[in-house]
Amino acid sequence: MKKFLLFSIVAIFTVQGISAQETKIDDVSGIHFGFKVGVNRSNIYDSKSQNFSDKAKLGFAGGAFLAIPFGKYFGIQPEVLFSQKGFKASGEVLGQPYNFTRTLNFIDVPIFLAIKPFSFVTILAGPQLSYLTSQKDAFDNTLYSSSQEQQFQNTNLRKNILCFVGGLDINLVPAVIGARVGWDVQSNNGDGSSSDPKYKNAWIQLTLGFRF
Repeated sequence: MKKFLLFSIVAIFTVQGISAQETKIDDVSGIHFGFKVGVNRSNIYDSKSQNFSDKAKLGFAGGAFLAIPFGKYFGIQPEVLFSQKGFKASGEVLGQPYNFTRTLNFIDVPIFLAIKPFSFVTILAGPQLSYLTSQKDAFDNTLYSSSQEQQFQNTNLRKNILCFVGGLDINLVPAVIGARVGWDVQSNNGDGSSSDPKYKNAWIQLTLGFRF
């Protein structure tokens, strides 16, 4: 009788342990929602009609993401982010050197294919639609300085820009460290008639997030 009771107790604890482990696995592999914040290091490429030397600038990045698995190794991960891009530039006007900074505020919506070769690593790649909400230009030289912010309505600039983004997430549950590299597929000049220099944005993004 004692052996039977001992066997029953061990069996109960074993079943409970297996059930708890299965629940833990289900939690890890289920749908997760999260937030993240970080920084962009952005610049431009494929630029035309410019007479300045460009260099990278830093900007804020942050938003929300949804991780949706399809099995153990694959899934999709849509995100919605507020993302600051742009560039810095320097040149000369009438023999006077100047510095110029352009800050571009975007709403970025990437849709990633997620590949998870290991539980702590997720590889991500996919298209992104970026919507340009506003632009701030700061100009400074030895004679004067100015700053102008423009909210886009009726302009020739392209406000909906198709991009491609790739990167990875390091999953330190519940924390997530993210790294991305992205670039515009389309230029900023929508119909070619804008007097603004023609270019495409490129950026590196680092974020820290938490998923639930």
